[in-house]
Amino acid sequence: MRTSARQLAELGEDSISGLIDLTSLRLVRFATTLTRNQHDAEDAVQATLVKIAAQPKRLHQCTDPWAYLLRMVRNESMLIMRRRPRWNLIGDVCDLLTRCRVDELEREESYREIWRAMRKLPTQQSEVVVLKIWEEMTFAEIAGVLDISPSTAASRYRYAIAKLNCQLRENLSQPHEDLQQHV
Repeated sequence: MRTSARQLAELGEDSISGLIDLTSLRLVRFATTLTRNQHDAEDAVQATLVKIAAQPKRLHQCTDPWAYLLRMVRNESMLIMRRRPRWNLIGDVCDLLTRCRVDELEREESYREIWRAMRKLPTQQSEVVVLKIWEEMTFAEIAGVLDISPSTAASRYRYAIAKLNCQLRENLSQPHEDLQQHV
């Protein structure tokens, strides 16, 4: 991430493609936990990357470029949420797990069950779960991104995992292995 931020600062907006390749899928996954909509999440990521391209040195100058980028995407997602009509807040979350293979239908269904359960969580909890499990961030790093204390991040994570386990036990005959390893 730092290398990409440095290249962006040195080469300008022409090198934005490296940053996009490195971060876009992960940023969209995170933004979708906030917007609950794949298209809005993509819009938030695009708006963030446009801002970065307009001021390429900005990302390189911060101490933690990844956390800074996540905060920017979070802010853009919140702007989109404020502009969106209330009735449109409830929608289907598109499949966030882009790594699914066609021949793994059972695993794909398990992922869908997890994301259905994630949709039922409060946004404050689901964003912590995404950052902890899929982005492999520490609670201190999550706290920096979300502007909360590490203990609050840990608490939200614990509550979310407990709710997810309860929901998934009801929906799945077997607990999902990816989730179980983080409990």
